[in-house]
Amino acid sequence: MSADPLPQPDGRDRFVHNLPGRHRASTIWRGLFLAATLVGIIALIVLLLNIINSAFGYVSLQNDVDPEALVLAVNEELMLNAPNTESSEDDTVLAEGVAGDPNAIGFFGYAYYQQNQDRLKALSVGGVAPSIETAEDGTYPLARPLYIYTSADVMQEKPQVAAFLNFYLSSINAKIQDIGYFPVSEQVVLDNTTAWLAANGLGTNNPLPPVDPAALEGNIVASGSSTVYPVTQRMADDFQAAGFSGSIAVGNVGSSTGLAAFCNGAADIANSSRPINRTEIEACRENGREPIGFRVGADALSIVANRANTFLNDFGLEQLRQVFTTAANWSEIDPAYPDAPIARFIPGADSGTLDFFVEGVFDLNLASLPKETLVEILRNNISAGLLRRFESEQPIAERSQEEIYALVQERVVSPQIVDTWTLLQSLTQREAIEARVAEIPNGTLEMRSWLTLGFAGRPQSDDPQLAGVRTAILGSVWTIAITVLFAFPIGVAAAIYLEEYARDSWINRAIQTNINNLAGVPSIIYGMLGLAIFVRALESITSGAAFGVGGGETTLNGRTILSAGLTLALLVLPVIIISAQEAIRAVPRSLRQASFGLGATKWQTVWSHVLPNALPGILTGTILAISRAIGETAPLVVVGASTFITFDPSGPFSKFTTLPAQIYQWSFRAQDEYRRLAAAAIVVLLILLLTLNAAAILLRNRFSTRRLT
Repeated sequence: MSADPLPQPDGRDRFVHNLPGRHRASTIWRGLFLAATLVGIIALIVLLLNIINSAFGYVSLQNDVDPEALVLAVNEELMLNAPNTESSEDDTVLAEGVAGDPNAIGFFGYAYYQQNQDRLKALSVGGVAPSIETAEDGTYPLARPLYIYTSADVMQEKPQVAAFLNFYLSSINAKIQDIGYFPVSEQVVLDNTTAWLAANGLGTNNPLPPVDPAALEGNIVASGSSTVYPVTQRMADDFQAAGFSGSIAVGNVGSSTGLAAFCNGAADIANSSRPINRTEIEACRENGREPIGFRVGADALSIVANRANTFLNDFGLEQLRQVFTTAANWSEIDPAYPDAPIARFIPGADSGTLDFFVEGVFDLNLASLPKETLVEILRNNISAGLLRRFESEQPIAERSQEEIYALVQERVVSPQIVDTWTLLQSLTQREAIEARVAEIPNGTLEMRSWLTLGFAGRPQSDDPQLAGVRTAILGSVWTIAITVLFAFPIGVAAAIYLEEYARDSWINRAIQTNINNLAGVPSIIYGMLGLAIFVRALESITSGAAFGVGGGETTLNGRTILSAGLTLALLVLPVIIISAQEAIRAVPRSLRQASFGLGATKWQTVWSHVLPNALPGILTGTILAISRAIGETAPLVVVGASTFITFDPSGPFSKFTTLPAQIYQWSFRAQDEYRRLAAAAIVVLLILLLTLNAAAILLRNRFSTRRLT
């Protein structure tokens, strides 16, 4: 008798016994899941990096007034107006003044100290005495370079000027120590040679050509710094002694005056004890002169006292500031000093030496000035009408130092953004950026974070430096609050009805189908629906007119926060209903049956058992819905979100804007700085979204914990 054949396995048996096939399938699906997750993470990282790249970076600013020049002028005025102070552009006068008074103190170039060292003594600064060694290695705080300035067109129009400068640069290093200053390095000599050759159209790799002063004639006019004056005068004397038959006039009027004379064509050469500043460069360019600087020596600015003075030897920078400004007697500096009045001898207002001293000794940060000084700057630089307006808004005396500084920045310094760079550009193209900023008159370069607390706390403005997102944040919060207030209870109530009370009829099936379809309708359609219903049909309600609200910030055309919130409520309602249904459906039926078995009614069962168990799932769906609503722009633009608004919303009937609308508006502005603001606003939006979601998640977890206990 033959054995019966084994039964053939059906499809289910084949699946059970096909272990390798199942492993392959699970591996494939796991790989696809991991790949999708990786793509999502990479996309998120790229998005965040792009936002960070745009929200941080260098900014070039052009100021109406250089803030350092403001502080410089304030401190110089303070020094010049200090009691018992004498000023002069002639360092010889200053040296004579200090030498004639045992209680005197002053400062000027090292050469003048050397000429009078039998009657004067040089004081140390921070424990370092002025000398060729300390000036060269930079340990002396008040070491400085000395310059002469001219231009290529001057040298081409007046060959005698070119020849004199050739003679000057060729021989100055060998003679400058005899004058009382310090020579420059070989590299500086090479740089001077290259600049002179380039300005005269000669090959820059050549040495300076020989000069025959006797073959030249004409006049040469030099003017400027009293510090550089003896250097240029010595070279002029030597040039004439070598045979030059023309005239050389060397003026001793201060660096600023000398540079101004050069820029306006009154002088061929400017002597300067400081580098030419950007304002002076622009003044020269306006007159067709492109200044070329030659560094001809170094100086250790000397703080000197009378030789008979026995108590002064060394000063710190803070003591120097006090000595030359507020202190009246020596005992105010140190109780061990005599109670004698301080006699001050300082360079005049046009002196580069005074500029250099203030730059080296004082803090030139405008924000560090005391409130009283900032108020004085404000009064001296704005109109009386504008000052009265500020007083009417809030008395100046009641404003803080920070508030006065902000006014000085806005109304006096008035910085305007010229260009911006991304963080990547700032890190990789710094030299090119600095070169670009160097060409901007009164230009400054700063690394800026567009995302600051001030940005979050300021309203919108047509000035990108003053623009903020406070109004947009408040608009978003108001709108989302109204959305949740209407959508959440209606959505949960609809879900309870459909799951717990609705019978299986064609009408209820049609409602359920429509809800599922509405979840996928484009948001712009909801915007059109909101425009038709809330803005137009219910205008009297959404504008506040029906409640007697009007005037001020209220609009009477229905384009209000209330219309926006109701429109977004319609948008997210299907999502909340569907997620709430799923959460309710997940509650075990046995829980309902147990409640009914104990005699509870239908509503008691839903309220006491179904809803508490479904609430975490309902809140999860609500979080997803609100996350979608907070990022919507299209429906809000349709119902009337403003793209530029400067006042904060005060209620549901106010005009409004939201963060997405603000970001959209900034993203399409032509200026780069608005795109930087848009990136910063995106970060604010993400923070707001995460904050609201975190609050909802904490609430969900709290209900979950209660259910478990």
